[in-house]
Formats: sequence, structure tokens, C-alpha cells
Amino acid sequence: MKIRMLCERDAEAFLHLRKQINEETSFMLREPDENATLAKQQLEQFLCHSPQDHLLLLVAEHGEQLVGFLIGERGERQRNRHRLGLVIGILQAFTGQGIGTQFFMIMEDWARQQGIRRLELTVMTHNQAAVALYQKCGFEIEGTMRRTMLIDGDYIDEYMMAKLLY
Repeated sequence: MKIRMLCERDAEAFLHLRKQINEETSFMLREPDENATLAKQQLEQFLCHSPQDHLLLLVAEHGEQLVGFLIGERGERQRNRHRLGLVIGILQAFTGQGIGTQFFMIMEDWARQQGIRRLELTVMTHNQAAVALYQKCGFEIEGTMRRTMLIDGDYIDEYMMAKLLY
């Protein structure tokens, strides 16, 4: 398994990966059809700007296949440039193999080099595997946001989780 920065040759595979993850799990924020446009925008933004600027996009590669991603988006305003919002997705067949932990280790090194002091993410409260991963990586639950999602007719709560870097 190789974790690396996304590069231009990954464009099509990255879009396919995002689509595949959204189709196989309901733990992502967007519906599969909503995600396609966002994924293209993030890809274009990443490829047009220096990765050192404000967007980190890591991918996990197994053989020739992309099997996961981690996106870190830095605050763009002076008052929130110390924050990095995170989104992670891993194909179900590759969960539980340490990819998430590797993503977070690499991302945290990058964040420290960029002077980022706060890492943050949200996670559905019933996604126990993800909550356990985030806690293992040093994230803490800061609060519960109630009924933030409507999935298949049910309202879902989310945890706001963060890790402070000093």
C-alpha cells in the first residue's frame, strides 16, 4: 500500500474512486450524484494550485488502483488559516488495514509544516469504526450536532471532532 499526493495522471481514477465510495457507503456527506461535481471541483482546484497552498489531497494506491483518499482544506481567511477541515474515504474492501492511520500520520506532518494548529472533521455518531479511528489518532469529540443529516428518511446525528496541534 502506498500513500502519496494526488497527481494529474490520477484525475480519472480519483473521480471513479469518489463515485465508488459514495455508492458503497452512506457515511459520506453527499449523495453519489451530488458528489461528482464537488469531486471535479476539488480535483481542478488541487491540480491548479500548489498543494502547499491550502489544499492537501492524499491517495492510497494498491497496485494500480486508488483505494482511498484524504482531503485537507485549510481555512482561507486570516482568522481561520490555522484550521484544517478533513474528509476521508476508503473503499470498504480496504478498511481495517491501517490506511486511515497512515493518512492521518502523513497529513499531520504536512499540517505541522504548514503551521496549522487545529484539525477538524465531522462523523456520523453511529459510524463506530470511524470514531474509533479518529480517537486512536488523537481526535476528541467536541460536541454532538443533532439531526444534521437526513438519510433514507432517518435523521442522523454527527460528532464534531478535533485535534489540537501545538
